[in-house]
Amino acid sequence: MDKVKFIENSLLESAQIKQKIFSECTEQILKAVDLISNAFRSGKKLLLCGNGGSAADSQHIATEFVIRLNPKIKRPGLPAIAITTDTSNLTAGGNDIGFENTFARTVEALGNPGDVLIGISTSGNSENVIRAIKTAKEKGMFVIGFLGRDGGRMKELCDIAIIVPSNNTQRIQEGHITIGHIISELVEIELYGEPKD
Repeated sequence: MDKVKFIENSLLESAQIKQKIFSECTEQILKAVDLISNAFRSGKKLLLCGNGGSAADSQHIATEFVIRLNPKIKRPGLPAIAITTDTSNLTAGGNDIGFENTFARTVEALGNPGDVLIGISTSGNSENVIRAIKTAKEKGMFVIGFLGRDGGRMKELCDIAIIVPSNNTQRIQEGHITIGHIISELVEIELYGEPKD
């Protein structure tokens, strides 16, 4: 194996997917920025969930909202919660009501009308995320999907489906965190103005 070529090919593929995200997903990204900005303006909150790498992305994106993304923008913390972080909750849920119901139960407990849920799934078919989305919709919440491939079953359940145009899980995950950063920074700018030098 030519390891140098492998590195080059991986980076080129990642760059090409990001160019496709620009051409195919910009409209949905802008809609997500507006939806989240309006929710925060109205005193609502953001919940996020996903499995594995998508759980890590949920935590990462929530942190960007709560702490900050651009250090040049002075602002208060924004109410975002990754519902993937409480091990007692997740293990009790998995044991008592089934792993497929754990996210839905937390959305039932914490979600309110007008709140926003970001469900992250590279396949769009994660059963526990799908159930969380259905619960969110029942509660009058808005749903944004960070998806991949063909969008899976989640595509039709989301108010806004942002589908990374790739079948490669790694590239989809890289696209998701890039999209998350873009949305976080644009929401900051929308709510608190452009950064001051």
